Amino acid sequence: MRIKFAKEGIMRFIGHLDMMRYFQKAFRRSGIDIQYSQGYSPHQLISFAAPLGVGLTSTGEYMDIVMGECPSSEELVRRINEQMVEGVRILSAVALPDDSKNAMSIVTTADYRINFRENMAPDFDLAAAIESFMAQDEIIVTKKTKKSEKTMDIKPMIHCFRAEGDGCFMNVATGSTQNLKPEQVMATLYQFMGREFDGFTIYIHRAETYGPDFKTLESYGSRIE
Repeated sequence: MRIKFAKEGIMRFIGHLDMMRYFQKAFRRSGIDIQYSQGYSPHQLISFAAPLGVGLTSTGEYMDIVMGECPSSEELVRRINEQMVEGVRILSAVALPDDSKNAMSIVTTADYRINFRENMAPDFDLAAAIESFMAQDEIIVTKKTKKSEKTMDIKPMIHCFRAEGDGCFMNVATGSTQNLKPEQVMATLYQFMGREFDGFTIYIHRAETYGPDFKTLESYGSRIE
């Protein structure tokens, strides 16, 4: 089963490993027939699509779980939601074909919405700045690791970037093959405009996560009636 869920409010400060433990306990309490691995240290068969950074909210999170007997999608969502705390909501559940790849292996892009904290919007025309920023032939950034630095062109990883409402929207590469953080895009935009970027000034919300050809991860399965 592929489960879609939202992570909002105060829960945005809970890290990925703690979220894994949280769901393991919630699944046990819900009484659903989740399957376990074999061996000396059995664990629930759960895998997450793309871990969400601490401080970000989302209505486009996914996990895959292996089940024995499975109720209807509606019943499964209800039973798990009864165990959820404020800030976490199960949005849907679909059954995957037996030959499906897990969510983590097929993630390619994600939609993000960026909003600014009160009185912390940029002092430049955001729409015009993004248009000029994306008109560049290359967008070169320097990524630092513990051992080295490397420069790379992130423009091919930005599939869409535009002003929207009081903030902006972007679709960027996400996953194990390529992964571009929205904070990196915003920091590079500010640098392009000759401004210093402070990550505290923005709220980041992941709206949806996609596989190849911009198919939502939910669309790979079907509801159980």
